[in-house]
Amino acid sequence: MDISEILSTKFTEFDIGTPLSKVAGAFENQELDAVIVTDGDEYRGIVSRRQLASSSNQPSAKVGSQVQHVPTVDRTEDVREVARLMIGSDAKTLPVLRDDRVVGVVTGDAILEAVRPFLDAAVVDDAYTAELISATPETTIGKALNLLREAGIAHLPVVDGDDLAGMLSLYDVIEFTTRGGSKSQGGSSGGTGGRGGGRQNRGGFGAREGDSDRMLDLPVRNLMSDAVFTVKRSAPLDEVVETMFDQEISSLVVTADETGDPVGIITKTDVIDALTWERDDRNAVQVFGLELLEGMDYDDVSALIEDMTSKYGDMSVIKASIELKEHKEQSRGVPLVLARIRLVTDRGYFTADGEGYGASHALRLAANAVERQLLKGKTYGQSKKRPDIDDQAQLYGWWLGR
Repeated sequence: MDISEILSTKFTEFDIGTPLSKVAGAFENQELDAVIVTDGDEYRGIVSRRQLASSSNQPSAKVGSQVQHVPTVDRTEDVREVARLMIGSDAKTLPVLRDDRVVGVVTGDAILEAVRPFLDAAVVDDAYTAELISATPETTIGKALNLLREAGIAHLPVVDGDDLAGMLSLYDVIEFTTRGGSKSQGGSSGGTGGRGGGRQNRGGFGAREGDSDRMLDLPVRNLMSDAVFTVKRSAPLDEVVETMFDQEISSLVVTADETGDPVGIITKTDVIDALTWERDDRNAVQVFGLELLEGMDYDDVSALIEDMTSKYGDMSVIKASIELKEHKEQSRGVPLVLARIRLVTDRGYFTADGEGYGASHALRLAANAVERQLLKGKTYGQSKKRPDIDDQAQLYGWWLGR
């Protein structure tokens, strides 16, 4: 299945000289995930809602300073390959080009909508992230913001003891702090929401107008939403996507089937990642930005991953994702590169970054960091198990046969 039927020819476009304040205004449309940035007729990149929310740039800065370089695709690109590109570039909107001009965009939501009928072949337990990063109602907004940014996430469950009390969004925090807290409103003033609650309460303590220095010291109970949606580990992924679309949310807290206790989180990105599962062990190593590597090819990268994991006993690699991003900064003509390794094994999930001049140097720094985690046995959550052969055939049959 290709993306020709799911791409959208409607997209928001800005010139590189447009002030960020004007671009930020476009995101008042809650359905907009990213905008296209051009220089005249030339495509330059995108700026996403999440990227802009995490930026500390002044509103007077130009959008060209925030351009994110993501893969571009053709209208005949396979859905599964587009899913891989989205995961590798950490972007849920990719431009569709024809003759070097943007003719549309394909979004993660469009892909999920197209594949939803086929996702009953997998369940939450196959795809969710077992590490649940959370806050308490008394955690300060400033600390919560640091948690969101350091973990690279957009939603933070708020847990009060063993109960889910609410959900805090990165975008709500940014709006609250950048607009001076002019809306005297907050989250729950004392009660906690139910595990499947759908009502959003913004009563509570309210903001302290004009007191921007103290906003970040307020507890998250002032800002969190009481609406918390959960899903059991045994639920099929098609139900997850349906709930996300119906409730206009992008994440669900995962609960244990037996006890109902929160055990993790599943996001739209996790479901898109499920579409990249391999049917066998071939191509278990995915490399994004391979062209940046000097003196190394795909086989060299695969050998590096194999050598890295073979030192630590009986460990099977389910999937390794390597992402290379080049920065503008250079030293003696060699660009600064960020290398990120995500390693999913039968013993856990490991991830680390390395930054150095030259892609090979950055990759080896990231590999050394992963090795240290392997040595310490430090994982970032339990492994995501893959469906058996029959389930994979059902999940992949719809595109392999077309």
